[in-house]
Amino acid sequence: SLFHWDLHHNLEYLGGCVYRDTAGRFVDYAGAVTRALEDRVKDWMIFNEPHAFTALGYLIGTHAPGRRDADAYFRAVHTVNLAQSDAFRAIRAESADARIGSAFSMSPCEPHGDTDADAAAAERWHAFANLLYLEPALNGRYPDAFLEGPPLERMAVGRDDLERLAVPLDLLGINLYTRTLVAHSETDLLGMGIHAIPIGMMGGEIGPKTDLGWEVWPDAIYDMIMRITRDYDTPVIEITENGCAYNDAPDARGVIGDYRRIDYHRGYLEALGRAIEAGADVRGYHAWSLLDNFEWSEGYSQRFGLAWVDFPSARRVLKESGRWYARVADQNGFDT
Repeated sequence: SLFHWDLHHNLEYLGGCVYRDTAGRFVDYAGAVTRALEDRVKDWMIFNEPHAFTALGYLIGTHAPGRRDADAYFRAVHTVNLAQSDAFRAIRAESADARIGSAFSMSPCEPHGDTDADAAAAERWHAFANLLYLEPALNGRYPDAFLEGPPLERMAVGRDDLERLAVPLDLLGINLYTRTLVAHSETDLLGMGIHAIPIGMMGGEIGPKTDLGWEVWPDAIYDMIMRITRDYDTPVIEITENGCAYNDAPDARGVIGDYRRIDYHRGYLEALGRAIEAGADVRGYHAWSLLDNFEWSEGYSQRFGLAWVDFPSARRVLKESGRWYARVADQNGFDT
């Protein structure tokens, strides 16, 4: 991954992702990294979750740089889309046989109620949350997520910019954890006509919850993969993140019995298998994550890892989920 939310603070002082020239700086960086590593690295993800770091950083303000400015957010969206397409070309120029994509945060969007208004709002939220950085790359346009069309003026979209956005991504990374329920709203400040769902409180109301409060809903991964497969003519897909926060600690024997995590991954992997059987071209699955780690605004309070980490000493202990996952990977299937 070329970018996982680590913009240099000097660039942020200049305006960060709101500053259009940041796209050019990123393209220079992408080319330099590719030149340095192309003899060893052939698979590249340009961005990790562009929707998350722009919305959380510039609109909602819970992640760096902590801004709450809708106009800044819209400009950041376009800057990042320009950077994504131009970085693709820069990587390709340095490495003709590279596989290049981006990892997009996605969640299938379902209407909260059975009204036509909720159904339409769910479709708009799908376009906004799942396609805002995918549709420009694959089709050279912004999706119809807004009641009055894409806010191109607020995004500062320039002449010929849309043509520049389209690039033939070799693979689509999907980061997915749960589903999202959406309702129509008359008071949405972004002009989308949707009920704004707080980040971190997303998800449904039926399934069990992780320790972070996210609903466990295995059909989410099937539904999302099949939607992208149908709408984009069976692209190559990698599940680049999928996992759950459970804070189980070692018992008196030193065993971490995180059996809820095993149930989570089993359910989602079974649903992923159904998607492959239905024709989706899924080439890989990456559990989030190997180790308990720093989870942004959650700090070290939430543990997603297959291995437990004692943070003061950095000592690592494989959880029962890690042992189970190793068997699944070895056998490419379930034994228990």
